[in-house]
This record gives sequence, structure tokens and C-alpha cells, in this order.
Amino acid sequence: MSLNIIYALIATLGTWGITALGAATVIFLKKPSPKILNIMLGFASGVMIAASFWSLLEPAIERAEASLKTPAYFIATIGFLSGSIFMWVSDKIVSKASKKANNGLMHANRLNRIVLLILSITLHNIPEGLAVGVAFGALTGDNKNSECLMGAISIAIGIGLQNFPEGAAVSLPLRREGISRFKSFMIGQASGFVEPIAGVIGAVLVVKMEAILPFALSFAAGAMILVAVHELIPECQQNQTENPYAATMGIVSGFAVMMLLDVMLG
Repeated sequence: MSLNIIYALIATLGTWGITALGAATVIFLKKPSPKILNIMLGFASGVMIAASFWSLLEPAIERAEASLKTPAYFIATIGFLSGSIFMWVSDKIVSKASKKANNGLMHANRLNRIVLLILSITLHNIPEGLAVGVAFGALTGDNKNSECLMGAISIAIGIGLQNFPEGAAVSLPLRREGISRFKSFMIGQASGFVEPIAGVIGAVLVVKMEAILPFALSFAAGAMILVAVHELIPECQQNQTENPYAATMGIVSGFAVMMLLDVMLG
């Protein structure tokens, strides 16, 4: 097995583990601090926006220019839009499943609601796992390997940070529905299990078919930008009466940290 695939597996197991830590808040905390969750979501979105360019789009354009006859700007644009559309379709499926779950609160049994919830979260995490897998699958032995490695690690960290509040967002509502703390935790951590699977698939595709690497990197960038802009930023901007700039500074800090690491190590 390629080291790239192993790295992708380890990284996505880590993002799954952070989801489990978030889900564990249902055991230790009645309600996590909204301010901390907002800052974490903002930081994650800033990291993902910066990583989308310096760790994904820029290397994609460079590799396309060096190895492909098709114009690099065309490959990057098509890949970016494809990733965004894939995430948009996934979000539509998630929204539809969630709507069914909410509408069925008074009519469906609890088991059906739990199945729909797990399905929704699972679909949501697929592109995130793919993004990490593609980033690690893109690692090579050339002189830019350290830059790509730091970019891949940063992407995994960014997604992991946003997985913490996601795990809590699953387990805490389940607890409020009357499900036991242990079962709420197990369901919450299970929501991230798809990421290692998707991560390995993304890494295998890139390793086995190197020609698709520029497209795959751009695809991951498109998926990440849509997640950050459509979900993370609006979510972290809620309930900011007492600390209106907490989430905003989280976004700025995340972007600055990711930019500093990529440019400094590049």
C-alpha cells in the first residue's frame, strides 16, 4: 500500500476522532460555550479558504501546466466548479433527508428519525474526507513535497476543527430527544466514520491515476470553499450579541495561520 494512502487513512482517522471528541461533549457538558464553538468554526473556515488556494488550486494549476496539454485554467475551473456542484448536490440530499426527519418528529418512530439523521451527516462528510484524501494522495518526492505535506496537514486540521462542533451538534440534540448519553455519543461519533473511507478512496484515485491530480486538487478546493462559505461562516456568525467579532477574528486568524504556513514553507 502506498504511503500516501496510509497518510490519508491516518489523517482521516484523526478527523473522525475529533468528531468523536465533539460528540463526547454530551457526556461531560450540558451545553458547550457558543462563543468557543463560533471561534472554532470561524478558524476552520479561514483555514479552509486559504488552503483552497495555496494548498490545492495553486499546485493544481502548476501541475496542469507542467504535464497536461489542456490549458491549466480550464482544468482548474472545471475541477473547482465540479467540486462545488458535488457539494451542492450533497447538501440538497442532506436538506431533503433532514426535512423528512423534522417533519416526521410527530409521526415517525425514533429509529426512523435516527436513520435519517445518520444518513444526512454521512452524506455531508463525504466531500470533506475526499478533500483530505486528495491532498495526501498528491504528495510526491519532488522539491515541493514539504509544501504539499504542510498543506495536506493543514487541510486535515481545518476539517478536524470544524468536525468538533459538528459532533456536538449531532449528539446534543439527540440527547434532548430523550436518547441516552451513551447512544447519543455513539451516533455522534459515527457521523464522521465515512471520512476515513472517502479519504482512502480519494487518495487511491490520485495515486493510481496521476493524470487526474490537477482536476482532483481543484475538485477538493471547490468542495471546501462551498462548505466554508455556505455552512461554516453563516453558522459561526450566529448568536454574537455579546461577542460580535469573535467568529470574525476566528476566520481572519485561521486564514492568516494557513497563509503563513503555506507561504513560509513554500
